[in-house]
Parts: sequence; C-alpha cells; structure tokens
Amino acid sequence: MTNIDLPDWCQSLFDEDARYFALVGGRGSGKSYSVAACLVLRAAAKPLRILCAREIQKSIKDSVKRLLDDTIERCGLSDFFVSTETEIRGRNGSLFLFAGVRTNIDSIKSMEGIDVCWVEESQTVSQASLDILIPTIRKPGSQIYFTWNPKNPTDPIDVMFCGEERPPKSIFLRVNYDLNPWFPDVLRAELEYDQRRDPDKYTHIWLGGYVANSEARVFRNWRVEDFEAPADAVHRFGADFGFAVDPTVLVRCHIIGRTVYVDHEAFMIGCEIVNTPELFLTIPEAEKWPIVADSARPETISHLRNHGFPRIMSAVKGQNSVTEGIEWLKSYDIVVHPRCQHTIDELTSYSYKVDPLTGRILPVLDDKNNHVIDALRYACEAVRRAPMRKPFDAMPLPVASPFAR
Repeated sequence: MTNIDLPDWCQSLFDEDARYFALVGGRGSGKSYSVAACLVLRAAAKPLRILCAREIQKSIKDSVKRLLDDTIERCGLSDFFVSTETEIRGRNGSLFLFAGVRTNIDSIKSMEGIDVCWVEESQTVSQASLDILIPTIRKPGSQIYFTWNPKNPTDPIDVMFCGEERPPKSIFLRVNYDLNPWFPDVLRAELEYDQRRDPDKYTHIWLGGYVANSEARVFRNWRVEDFEAPADAVHRFGADFGFAVDPTVLVRCHIIGRTVYVDHEAFMIGCEIVNTPELFLTIPEAEKWPIVADSARPETISHLRNHGFPRIMSAVKGQNSVTEGIEWLKSYDIVVHPRCQHTIDELTSYSYKVDPLTGRILPVLDDKNNHVIDALRYACEAVRRAPMRKPFDAMPLPVASPFAR
C-alpha cells in the first residue's frame, strides 16, 4: 500500500465513536477526496459494508464510484480491491454499494448490515429521503458521512447540522479551500476572479456561504440531471471570448420541445487567442458543428476559422438582444449535466440589480456571472430568431439550377 497524504483535519474522519460526520464548505476544499481516501483505507483495514448514497442516481455514472476507483489506484490498492460495473469488493470482504435514495427507495429500505454510509451532495437530499435513509443505517456502531456545498439555510441537511443543536455524536467540520494544501492553480485563478468581480458568488462558491439575493435571481427554470444526448440531436454551440482575465467559454446544448439541455462546457480564465482552439476541442464534435460566437472579437473568430473551426460565425447583436435572449431562455426549461459546473454556478448566481438604498429588485440585469449564460444565448440565437431568419443549421443546401448548362 502506498502512503497517501491527507490534510491534518482528516484525522477526525477515522473516529470510530462518532455517529455522524458532517463536512460542509466550498469548492476546492478536498472534502470528497478526503472522505473517499478515509473510506478506502478503512475498508482495507477491516471488512466494512459501505453504502455510497445520493438523492438521485439514475446510473452508476451519477455516483462517487469513479472517485473511489481513482483513490484505490492512488493508494496502491488496485490488487486488493476488485471493481465491477456496479460495486467494489475487497479481498477481506469489504463491499462498496451505490444507490440513490429517491430513485432506489425499496432497495435502500431493504439494505441490511451497513457499517458506513456516505451521502454526497447532501444539500440536494430531501427531508423525506433523510427520514428513509437514517433509520436504515441502524447496525450497532454504524456511521454516516455527509458532504455538501451549502445553498440555503432551509435545506434539510443544514437544518440538521447548522442549527442551534446537532444530533448527538456528531463531528461537524467546516472545510474550505484554505485548508487544502494541494489547492490547484487552475482553481485559484477562478477563485481570484470571483473574489474580484463578485464577492457574493465568491462567498457562496468558495467559502461555503449561502446563496445571496435569492429573490433577485434571474433563472428558476433549471435543474441538474445526468443525461445522454440523443444520437440525432442537433447540437448548438455558443462561445463567449474573454478579455484580459475574463473567461473564454464554449457551451454545447440541444433543444427538445420546450427544454434546453446543456451537456458540455469549456471554461478558461485568461485564455490566449492561440490557445482557444485547443480549449474548444475539449468539447466533443465542436469542430464539426456551427458555433455562434461573441461578435466583439472578430480577430478571435478569424483565428478559429483558420484553425479547425470553419463553421464559426458572429452573433447578431442589437438593441435589447441581451434582455430578449434572457427572456427566451427563461421561457424554456433548462437541464444541465452535472459536469457543467460553471453553467450551474452562473444559473445559480445570475441576478437582477438590487437598489442599495431600498433593497428593491430593479428591472436591470447585473453584468456579472454571465459568461456561460452569454454563450448559451448565442448557442440558441438561431432558434430564438427563427421567425425572422432561418437557423444556420436549418438552411437548405444549395442545389444546381436545372437551367444551368
């Protein structure tokens, strides 16, 4: 077994006398990484039956299994654990199981002999799910780990652990990026950008604070859900280019009925023009489909046309184009794939301005937290303007005139 480094605060995760471990904080803290390492090491030391749960799990891809597989390899325990498509088994009899509480209610209720349960993304777990899950983990000495990035103080997990009184035998840890000695530079650039431009977003995303100005939020018509794009999906790409330290963004989506599905994003702060093609190629088939891009950077569009993206075109801007684009997006349901974390952040934070003197919400969009949203507007521009002009990807191919000789 390879020695694995963990932050100092992780020592309390091995306390066998505790019933609950509650780890709350912002992005980049290493909470999930640390709990995964703790459970792998504990399962290697003695036989444990471990349930990894979340509110909704439609497939194993929704679970923390990939994180555990990577952790097992990092710990040098690949010969000790056998990972199948749906579970992980140890040579000593340890077993990792994966389930969604709401999506696997009968399976959860029938589980016996669970030693440890890990509930990831606990901020999404309903009170009904907690009422089902907690009594199920009833083996003497059993333990439950909760990890989450907080959203609202009224979320059941926050009421349970962040109120005046916590359940007995609880270990509560508030963990943020400053306690992660291996906080990566790529995240530090994003953190510093948010810290300069939007203190509320910085507090929520990076310090684990609650969402501010929730009444002023622009988008309430969206949800996070794992999905696969249909084979016949018409992919729509939108790009927003960064200036100086602003992010360059590319998003991919498709539309079915009255729902916009966002399944891929590329995001980089301080991206140079010469590096933009490489960034865009991180999204599948980006070079094959039309891309509608911010018209304010014609030199970047020209560079991309000459370096593998011949179908990129400028967005059509005009008076009220931003407001009309936002209202159009608000008129649809929006489903975001969990891997599109920056899209999730902006849909959460994008808001109207608030009058600092009266606290009233103004009918004016706040010009921040909107790079991904701008890219999404551009991606859907052809559909929004369909009554005025045909979408690029719906135009008929030119055919030879029957009179041409």
